[in-house]
Amino acid sequence: MGQRKGNGPAVRQAVEYDLVELVRLRALLFENLGGHFFSPASADDDWLDALAVVLKEQLTADSVRILVVDGDRDGDSDSDGDRGLAACGIATIEQRLPGPHLRNGRIGHVIGVVTDPSYRRRGHSRSIMRSLLDWFEEREVARVDLYASAEGEPLYRELGFTNHPDPALYWRP
Repeated sequence: MGQRKGNGPAVRQAVEYDLVELVRLRALLFENLGGHFFSPASADDDWLDALAVVLKEQLTADSVRILVVDGDRDGDSDSDGDRGLAACGIATIEQRLPGPHLRNGRIGHVIGVVTDPSYRRRGHSRSIMRSLLDWFEEREVARVDLYASAEGEPLYRELGFTNHPDPALYWRP
């Protein structure tokens, strides 16, 4: 899938050149979520290096889709003319065991959609999400899961997301 055409900003597949900006936007996502779970007091920035390594590996993986919207020249551009990224979205597909509620066992996960504050309210997240949903449909994903921030929830509900029927629990070793 190339750049999305039609309504909204142009969405493209991320490339290795985008790694620094992808890390910046992913860090911004966690800053905005807040709370001890997403930003523990004991955390330092070493996770950013690990993130860069994993993102680089995942850029070409068949089960991962990393989409971006480029910043425009009117946004916060650096003195050298680098426009940076306005937004990004990351999605994965996991193969689980099929069941009566999950016929082919393929579950999509939207790992995070984030827009730089200087580019918000321009349709970037919506364009990324529509492209990710197209990608999931092309791969016959049976269900797509995501965790929504309070700010993002109205968009996801507008796109057809509803409350999950399964209770969500987690465990950390």
